[in-house]
Amino acid sequence: MHVHHVPSASTAAPADVITGSAWVTSLAVPKEPSRTQVDRVQFAPGARTRWHRHPLGQVLVVTEGTGYVQRRGGPAQLIRTGDTVRVAAGEWHWHGATDTTSMTHLAIEERSDDGTPSEFAEPVGALEPGAVPATPVTRTLVLEQDLPAPRVVDHVQIRRITIAPGFSTGLHVHNGPVFGSIETGSAVYQIDGEPASVLAPGDVFYEPEATRIARFDAQDDGVTFLAHFPAGPGETPELIPLDS
Repeated sequence: MHVHHVPSASTAAPADVITGSAWVTSLAVPKEPSRTQVDRVQFAPGARTRWHRHPLGQVLVVTEGTGYVQRRGGPAQLIRTGDTVRVAAGEWHWHGATDTTSMTHLAIEERSDDGTPSEFAEPVGALEPGAVPATPVTRTLVLEQDLPAPRVVDHVQIRRITIAPGFSTGLHVHNGPVFGSIETGSAVYQIDGEPASVLAPGDVFYEPEATRIARFDAQDDGVTFLAHFPAGPGETPELIPLDS
């Protein structure tokens, strides 16, 4: 038995495989006699694979968000968290996020004995019949957070913040609560004294007021996120750097 710890970094998916922004984390690399490969794929809104097929098929398990899957000649189908898709051997298909939501799935496939690779073809056509059906209204609760004490809030600032690849904000606090949602890229997030986690597109986070934030470190792909700052009368949201 071997325990393989999930790597903290993901790899941007190449353009000849996926259109749009997506990130791949290798969870299991086959070693003889096993031929099973497992990847986690995180799609930003609008990102989709090209049409492709696998010699021995594929299983997809949606772990977060909402997206589509379609086989050649059939309608696109909406898939949500918890759904499982079994793709037949040699079946042309595509899968990816909706235009307005991100999606993360596990991709599980068996490599062929003779080393035949998966085959990728053209991107999904924007006007292709049935390629992208009208998206129904979906409402997903992504964060419900109690605040430690009642506070007067008379305005909210929403900022789109971009941090360059490899840059760290350093140890800091905020003078009010912060609620954020990752749009693109990824970052290592850590409240002082708690375990670190990697935030990817679609992930949300909460920075409590006056709490020491040990890390908000952009990874190699940089990070862009929306930050919501509830503020009281005459209050301007601030990030206050601290000495380590």
